[in-house]
Amino acid sequence: MSKQPKSAAKTPRPGAFQKVAECLYRHSSSGKYYGLVKRAGKQYRRSLRTTDRKLAERTLSEFRQKVGRLDHTKSRSNLTFTEVAKHWLTSITPQLKESSARRRATSIDQLLPHLGPTPVRNITATHCEQWATTRGTDIAASTYNNERDTIIAVLNFAKREGLLLDNPALVLRRRKLGRSSVVIPSKDEFQKLVSKLRGLDERYHEAANLVELLAYSGMRLAEATSILWGDVDFDRERFVVTGGELGTKNHEARVVPLFPSLNQFLRKLQATKNPLAADRIIAIGTAKKAIENTCERASLPRFTHHCMRHYFVSNAIEAGIDFKTIAAWVGHKDGGLLVAKTYGHLRDTHSSEMAKRMTFSAHAEAPPTV
Repeated sequence: MSKQPKSAAKTPRPGAFQKVAECLYRHSSSGKYYGLVKRAGKQYRRSLRTTDRKLAERTLSEFRQKVGRLDHTKSRSNLTFTEVAKHWLTSITPQLKESSARRRATSIDQLLPHLGPTPVRNITATHCEQWATTRGTDIAASTYNNERDTIIAVLNFAKREGLLLDNPALVLRRRKLGRSSVVIPSKDEFQKLVSKLRGLDERYHEAANLVELLAYSGMRLAEATSILWGDVDFDRERFVVTGGELGTKNHEARVVPLFPSLNQFLRKLQATKNPLAADRIIAIGTAKKAIENTCERASLPRFTHHCMRHYFVSNAIEAGIDFKTIAAWVGHKDGGLLVAKTYGHLRDTHSSEMAKRMTFSAHAEAPPTV
């Protein structure tokens, strides 16, 4: 019997990996190169995404450097997701508004039952996908996206700290948010709401003041509840929106004209309170319950604080104010794109109503026949 040629004996089986150099392997079927690097008793394998040997060697060199930068000291290599998440939150909290820091902390609390005790170095894409299927299906899209973004941010932090080679959470896709309908009070509904609030006992009067301030200024709730009498310049007919200690949403103060309805309202309110410049215009932080109760009693739609901001914008559009100017008034930095996207249909409707007034003609109407 003739002996089998040596070359045939060395032919790799289909689908096998063949070592071609230190840490460099080639897949026999696809011809693609892979890197396999060992460090501190752990193996790291990665596709080098090429069939070109020279390119594979350069990519492998970069891969080996990344593995070499990993921190394998015992005290850090076994840090759990809980520990890393707390370090990350502590590092970013000074840069965040209080509400943003609170939202991140809430997201972390919800993630801990799923990822908390797992060492970050052991977290894989499978762990992340399991979270998405177990937790993600039971929560709103906005909540899912907040938690998904938090996972990615925590693991990016771990990667920067040398605890992870790559971020496995990048496989998670954001969920599409459903478009919520914009609820805008009509002029009659707004007047009815304010009238009903003022018709109740004194506890509701400050709620009515807040509703009117929001509707006449276009401010966000936190901006309206933090504005001081000293921020209003009656002589120059303007006011400054600072957002108080927490700042505005885009962290920039803005100067806004003192609109006639706002001017009249503030002068009337000032006469009843006789306040100091350092006093807040509105003494309460929210009128949520008062608005909800009054809407229910008056058979009105369920309005919120933000509906009053919508009311301001809709009135500005009906007055013919351009989107860019409105955006500057309400604190948008996009030049009016969001206003146009959110309220563009109002301009179309208003334009159609105004078009009906264009009734002039060169032809006199024929007199009726007797």
